Amino acid sequence: MTIWALLMGSAVGLALGGPLGALAGAAVGAAVERVRAARAQNPRRRQVAFTIAAIALAAKMAQADGHASDKEAEAFERLFHVPAGEQQNMRRFYRLASQSADGAEAYAKQAADLLGAGSAVLEDLLEALLMIATVDGVHPAEVEFLERMAGLMGFTPRQWAAIQARYVPLRADDPWAVLGVAPGSSDADIRTAYRRLVREHHPDRHIAEGTPPEFIRVAEARMATINEAYARLMKQPA
Repeated sequence: MTIWALLMGSAVGLALGGPLGALAGAAVGAAVERVRAARAQNPRRRQVAFTIAAIALAAKMAQADGHASDKEAEAFERLFHVPAGEQQNMRRFYRLASQSADGAEAYAKQAADLLGAGSAVLEDLLEALLMIATVDGVHPAEVEFLERMAGLMGFTPRQWAAIQARYVPLRADDPWAVLGVAPGSSDADIRTAYRRLVREHHPDRHIAEGTPPEFIRVAEARMATINEAYARLMKQPA
């Protein structure tokens, strides 16, 4: 069963509680029973939590610059290949999140609770949002919004800078930021950082921790950026 079919077909059975659970309940037209606040261990529940949080935060991000539109929803469908038969369901979640009185902060905090603050899965979630934001150019208000969400999800400013640098180039030292090393680091330190990132960001590891397979494009884009940053730094004259 794809995550999109699971989202509607099993949302009640995989109850999440909190604002994400309330959003799921509203989307399927049924009450969602509350579950414990501890991190969700059921892999399917984690995938549902990830997907609902991604849709909800994309909807809230669309409002960040004061000009809400459906562009983020359309980008979401294109980037993550939402099947035609499930687009209506995805749009229902998106619309309800846009209209919800719950703020983005509530969604981000619950995502951190369910998926683990600062986890690899939440890094995938942030990068999914960055991919959506970059489709038609990132607005400064969107960057500010995502930086705030990153903090609520348990990422340090340095970690956020590395994540952001993969999608929103800011300075000449971006390759250093992407690999998380200080400008001027030795080749040995660069290689060590690169190998660590390759291990940490293997797609299979992220899927095992709760990232839905449908979001594998996030991991592919990340590795392409990490590889490019490594190549640029290793080509620099000594």
